[in-house]
Parts: sequence; C-alpha cells; structure tokens
Amino acid sequence: MLNEERVVLMTKMASYEAHEGKRCLAIGSYFRSDYIGWQVLKSIISATIAFVVVFAMYIFYDFEIFMTDIYKMDLLEFARSVLFFYLGTVGIYALISYAVYTVRYSRAKKSLRTYYMNLHRLSSMYKNE
Repeated sequence: MLNEERVVLMTKMASYEAHEGKRCLAIGSYFRSDYIGWQVLKSIISATIAFVVVFAMYIFYDFEIFMTDIYKMDLLEFARSVLFFYLGTVGIYALISYAVYTVRYSRAKKSLRTYYMNLHRLSSMYKNE
C-alpha cells in the first residue's frame, strides 16, 4: 500500500534533484575553500581577458594619436597607471566574486542539508514499515 506522505516527499525530492539539486550537488562536492578559490581564480582570468580587450579597444580607437604621443609621454608612468587600473579592476572583481560565491556555497550547503534530512526521513519511513 502506498503511503501518501512518502510519495509526496519522494516527488519533492525528485523535483529538487532534477532542477536545483544538480547545481547544489556539484557545489557540495567541493570543500568550501576549494570551491570559492576555483571560482575566484576563474573570475580573475575572466577579468584579465576583459581588461586586455577593453584596453586594446581604447588604444586602437585613436591609434594614430597614441602613436604620435608615445614619444612625448613618460612610458614608465603610463605603464604604472595601466598596472594600477588593472590591479584595481581585478581586485574589485575578485572581491565581488568572493562574496557572490561564498553566498552561493552557503545556500547550496543549506539546501543540501535539507535534502539529506529529507532522505533520512524517507529512510526512517521505510524502516518503520
């Protein structure tokens, strides 16, 4: 005979596994520091690529003016300012990424805790029969 409460719980858990659970189970397979570190590293690489693209677009926008002014400007000061903007951009992006992925990890762990409690509850329902 079917237990209605057990069927409802199994349906809810199957829905969770099919949608949100895939992402949460993938996140939950990492240690906190490994997951956040990997995501921040990917964000730093993405920010570096974006900075290079934007900087190249800035230089190529008025390339003729840049080439005429390159002999007049202090190249060391120009390199310092570019490096300062690069480090600032990547630093801010890394901090934002750290905050976002910390929240995502904690939410996924909380969601998985609920899922595992439901699994335990389902197991105890089977044992009681």
